[in-house]
Amino acid sequence: MTIPRGPAIMLALGLVLLLDVLRVFLPSLITLFGRAGETPPELMGLYAAAWFILPFLALLAKPRHALLGGAAALVLTRILLQAGVSQLHVASAGVTAGLVFLYGCAHTVPRRAVPVGVMGGLSLSLIVHLLLDGVDLVWRDGLVPWLAALCVCAAFLSLLRPPAAEVDRAPALTWFLLGPAMLLTGVAATGWAKPEDGPPALWQVIMGTGLIVLVLVAAGVRAVRPPSSPVLDLGAGVLLVLCAVTFLFESFTSAGALLILWLGFLLAGTVRPERPGGRRPGVAVLGGGLVFFVGLFVYYAAYDMSLGFPNGLILIVVAVLVAALTVVKALAVDSSAVQERAPGGWLPPAVAVLLVGLVTLGTPSAPPVRAKQGDTFTLIAYNIRMGYGLDGRLSLDKIGAWAAAQKPDVVLLSEVDRGWLLNGGHDDLARIARRLGMRYHFAPAADQVWGDALLTNLPVKQVHSHPLGAHDYPTGAQAQTVVLEVGGREVGIVNTHLQAPEGQAPEVAAIARALAAGRDADEAGRGAAGAGEQVRRPVILAGDLNTRPTDPAMEVLKAAGLSDPLTAFGDPPTSPADAPKERIDHVLLTKGLTAISAQAPRLPYSDHLPVLTTLRLTSVDQEG
Repeated sequence: MTIPRGPAIMLALGLVLLLDVLRVFLPSLITLFGRAGETPPELMGLYAAAWFILPFLALLAKPRHALLGGAAALVLTRILLQAGVSQLHVASAGVTAGLVFLYGCAHTVPRRAVPVGVMGGLSLSLIVHLLLDGVDLVWRDGLVPWLAALCVCAAFLSLLRPPAAEVDRAPALTWFLLGPAMLLTGVAATGWAKPEDGPPALWQVIMGTGLIVLVLVAAGVRAVRPPSSPVLDLGAGVLLVLCAVTFLFESFTSAGALLILWLGFLLAGTVRPERPGGRRPGVAVLGGGLVFFVGLFVYYAAYDMSLGFPNGLILIVVAVLVAALTVVKALAVDSSAVQERAPGGWLPPAVAVLLVGLVTLGTPSAPPVRAKQGDTFTLIAYNIRMGYGLDGRLSLDKIGAWAAAQKPDVVLLSEVDRGWLLNGGHDDLARIARRLGMRYHFAPAADQVWGDALLTNLPVKQVHSHPLGAHDYPTGAQAQTVVLEVGGREVGIVNTHLQAPEGQAPEVAAIARALAAGRDADEAGRGAAGAGEQVRRPVILAGDLNTRPTDPAMEVLKAAGLSDPLTAFGDPPTSPADAPKERIDHVLLTKGLTAISAQAPRLPYSDHLPVLTTLRLTSVDQEG
């Protein structure tokens, strides 16, 4: 028996639209509803949960009406998001619309079309997201993104044909697992640790993106060819859990994408023939949506509150749930039931190879290292808030364009996200670095894909990241210690984003003092130099210090020999960006450096303003 292609493609495209909406809804919670932590997390959670609970009202409607109404509303919200209309509220409504659509699908899509549609939709969405460099069509202006979005919506609506008669529905378990599948694939496909120094070599791009694309397509193929034995389900379940365990390790890499393959394998097995009756697939798919929400919320809440356990355990629990349910299901089905297997083919692997080729064609070569002549250089320090502007829209390209126009020699970035599903699953650093044509050095803080970064084409002699103490603040912090050359002279840089200034300021002060005394970057965090030790190397301490010039933490930094040159240039405030009242972003200098100019340009690309400075090297015997 062949797979009903129309319903499978319809389901896949519906999931693509829903995931597009989710990648707007989730960051909008942080940037628009949450607004830089001003909103209590409990209130934010209640707001988000409401849009996953509202779809249960679909239980009062006929499945046919839920299918059509949910699909129409999903398309409408997707088009409004492309137009930038009321982003937060439209995306919120879009999440509810998408879940109502899935409720209708659970009652109207034939059994054999479900795993293909589910894994096909997840695979297609993530592959397109990868090809677009993480900047989805919804964030892009111009005619081409509009046409592409309209074509997807039109194709989806053209396939929207509810069956005239009762269909052989997929089991409730298949639909319930959609929520956990969205969580696991969403985190695994973009949340792997990227190379800290870049841009990556071509072979790294091929290995990283190629593995992800191949695994996603293989998962889709596996959904077409269900496993024939419960033993295979058991093996796939064990491998799924083992892959989820890799999230407990900071060295987690793209190999974790194998998790998605076993997920597709297990999902395919849930559609084995079973006795009809006693199934409530509509309730199951909505329940799976709640699992997605709760799992995602708790997973990322670990960066704002102490859970008492590693947040990777959330993914392991979800993986165990998926594995246990599918294995129990496989054992309960009559082994003599005929397994209908759709034919495979060479097309999916060929498409995967083509997609990998397209990704590698867009990979730039590493910019050359350029020595700086003279004694002046330009530095930018900017907290980019994961790339989201005051309007809640992704502003990575605007940030890169503005920074490039300043012709900086060094760029320091805070709140750099390289793959959190919560923020849309994009690599801020790689995108901005390409705009600037610069090499980069990433310093993980909260985890391997969230932290701080330095971008420069100057000769870099040493780079090391020193973890800072938590001081009862769960979001991780670090001090990226760098030694580079300007005009043949060494300059030290401490790039940091303080989360708990009272406790962390003394730590970075000690690191800056040791670096100024001539310590290597990797040794600066081990043994601090004495307070009276001579300055042998000029040092810059910069970033979002969450410290006002009059705070006690600033006095600690000044006592370490650091001065605040911005006070001589009007003491410009940097936060909040729309109505700046206080300066918490700084560029502090030791002896041997003086500021020629300093400003905080009024830009709407983050909730902070950048600090743009031109610095000059002087003798360390002079006051900087």
